[in-house]
Amino acid sequence: MAERRASLHPQDRFERTIRNALKVFDEMSSRGIEPDVTSFSILLHVYSRAHKPELSLDKLKEMRERGICPTVATYTSVVKCLCSCGRLEEAEELLGEMVRNGVSPSAATYNCFFKEYRGRKDSESTLKLYRKMKEGGLFAPSVHTYNILVGMFLQLNRVEIVREIWGDMKESGAGPDLDSYTMLIHGLCEKQKWREACQFFVEMIEKGLLPQKVTFETLYRGLIQSDMLRTWRRLKKKLDEESVTFGSEFQNYHLKPYRR
Repeated sequence: MAERRASLHPQDRFERTIRNALKVFDEMSSRGIEPDVTSFSILLHVYSRAHKPELSLDKLKEMRERGICPTVATYTSVVKCLCSCGRLEEAEELLGEMVRNGVSPSAATYNCFFKEYRGRKDSESTLKLYRKMKEGGLFAPSVHTYNILVGMFLQLNRVEIVREIWGDMKESGAGPDLDSYTMLIHGLCEKQKWREACQFFVEMIEKGLLPQKVTFETLYRGLIQSDMLRTWRRLKKKLDEESVTFGSEFQNYHLKPYRR
């Protein structure tokens, strides 16, 4: 895949920021203040945001030459930059270097790969990395990691994989959170899997998570249109029973009768 250069951020703003940062870097040296790992990490974070892979790699090389050991945050900034620019092979090499140097990759490090795989709809590479992490106990995925994976496999209609990842997330104790449930319920509604969507809707309510109004409305319309009025009434009853938990927030959720 060709290297991507497009950025969501105004390019001139980042160019100016980079110039100013380098100016301060030079000024530090001229005053006898040697940049440390924090100084380099801040600069690499800016390079990553600006999608500057060559500058990132050069600055990482300079760190090594100065005998400064990169931290997990330092490495993650460069990995993120390489992944977002489509340079996955180099990102994977850097991941290997991290491990060899005794720096344990974090959830944020691996999320860089998962986001790029999601953009490519590369389910094979995603599952390979995810299962490698699981089996090797490489790191504890964050709820954000799980949400990236759940969203990706819902889009690819790989419901069996979604179930596996959801089960892992619950077992790990990292989640699910409000975003997890919202994403899953909306994905199931799109596939007209109404009973499963209702099951997770009830589950989130029982956990004390108030569904967003759009989730409530989506499920409501879908059930009415699918002639599942009895299911809707049971669901509404459950929500009414739990409404005391949510207090005044629930007052906005009363819907007008929906006509098919």
